[in-house]
Amino acid sequence: MKNLKGKFVTIEGCEGVGKSTQIELLKDYCAKNIIDAVFTREPGGTPIAERIRHIILDPSGGEMDNIAELLLYAASRAQHINETIAPALKLGKTVFCDRFSDSTIAYQAYGRGLDLATVENVCAVASKGIAIDYTIFLDLNPVDGFSRVAARGNAVDRLEQAGLEFHGRVYKGFSELSKKHASRFIVVDASLSANGVHNNIINQLFKG
Repeated sequence: MKNLKGKFVTIEGCEGVGKSTQIELLKDYCAKNIIDAVFTREPGGTPIAERIRHIILDPSGGEMDNIAELLLYAASRAQHINETIAPALKLGKTVFCDRFSDSTIAYQAYGRGLDLATVENVCAVASKGIAIDYTIFLDLNPVDGFSRVAARGNAVDRLEQAGLEFHGRVYKGFSELSKKHASRFIVVDASLSANGVHNNIINQLFKG
């Protein structure tokens, strides 16, 4: 089995790809295999960062400026790294994070149309030198993803309200990032059953 001690693993994908389900399955796998892991999310992961998350995702915040949104994500990440991610990695724990800098690039640069270099620079400052070791990209086109979101019947957040054209650009961003950073990206077909997706993740992440 691949040694992931002290490694930073991110889970990425568009809306409706099944990240929450796969994270729960990963938690069970780590518990059964005695893997010392921390599971966290962005935006969020600390009390301060969770309050920022509420501001970002609040459906009533439709007038939010794109730069303001970018900087809120960065503020949340800086706090998250300081309180949760960096201390866990220092202790040799495996950290699994639901979204990180790839989401910022996909959503803010590709989706919102902000300058890519600017977004990358903001991400670099906020990340405080923390590097991603592996990224699990749950690959599903936005049309199928939003069919799943609609089937859930839950209230949608501000980003889910952005529409298919926006999320098509986000998907393009993730696809281009997966090619640019192919050495760390683990691309998994998210159209498979939950167990099928989980088995592919385990085989590629822990056994590949």
